Amino acid sequence: MNQKGQQKIDPSAIKKILLIRLRRIGDIIMTTPALSALRENFPQAHISYIVEKPYRELVEGNPILDEIHVLPKNQSTKDFLRFIHRIRKEKYDVILDFHGGPRASLITIFSKAKLKIGYRIKYRNFVYDILLPRGRKNRCFHSVENHINLVKALGVPIITPLPLYLPQAREYEAERVKKLVKEYGLVGFKIVALHISAGNEFRNWGVENLVELIRLLSQHPEIKIVLIGAEEDKNAEEIILKKTSLPLISLVGRLNLRELRELILFSSLFVGPDSGPMHIAASTPTPIVAYFGPTLPAHFAPWQAKAFVIEKEFDCRPCKQKRCLYEDFRCLRSIKPEEVYRASFRFIEKAHGKHKL
Repeated sequence: MNQKGQQKIDPSAIKKILLIRLRRIGDIIMTTPALSALRENFPQAHISYIVEKPYRELVEGNPILDEIHVLPKNQSTKDFLRFIHRIRKEKYDVILDFHGGPRASLITIFSKAKLKIGYRIKYRNFVYDILLPRGRKNRCFHSVENHINLVKALGVPIITPLPLYLPQAREYEAERVKKLVKEYGLVGFKIVALHISAGNEFRNWGVENLVELIRLLSQHPEIKIVLIGAEEDKNAEEIILKKTSLPLISLVGRLNLRELRELILFSSLFVGPDSGPMHIAASTPTPIVAYFGPTLPAHFAPWQAKAFVIEKEFDCRPCKQKRCLYEDFRCLRSIKPEEVYRASFRFIEKAHGKHKL
């Protein structure tokens, strides 16, 4: 840990704390154990969180937080400067920058917070009073551990590993999911929530692999497969539905993040790549089969979840996901549907049909 001027931290003087993690789904979810640790150690502090608008559902309703500042994803310079001015007026004692990106760094440096804590990032180290590495030589830190380390930098002890936390679905959202479960005749079946994409081609397992996995799982009449994904996955959804004649249910693009979690709670298994929905699943008791390509489970595995992770060893892993060295995404696409099926079926065999409504 690097500390400018060897500042002595007095935890009892910390009354207002600002947290920054603007995006994305999994990254925000993996800050939640650090939030719990903060509240445990600073029960009287006012804790605020800055998040981008598309991801506000992940923190709204979290009882740990006293205030949420929502930033538009795209914002004019004038509006951004107004936002920073509002933050300055709050006179925070501490900022924990879980993000480290350009906008997060600008908010931090101009915030006038008494103490700024963040990660060691090239060209931005001057922003922070206390700097921590995201990992050490010969040792990987899970992203959750990294965030907890920022809290530890405040001089407080954290011994027990804390779980992920997501707010429950609102009543109308829970009712909507129950209605969909009834409508599609899923009650009493073993539901497999199958995430069909992950935001970029480096984490896209491929339609052919998904179709074959669907075929293998559909051999078992007690299993019902529900396709899940975001609005931008509609093209993949269409191809999958065309390529299989099997009865499939698709909720791609139809659920918000809290509703997605509610559906996963109803499911017997979640299957998908390293992705935001995988981390949503990790906040539930539902088992997970996850396949990893360019990222490493040591950094991003489902935290404290009942999970089976499949990965292949390649010298090019991990990569920055800018260009595939082999141009075929082999780190992920060499994982066979049969491997994912075998891992999935081990969980499904032990599962009971979920939830009588």
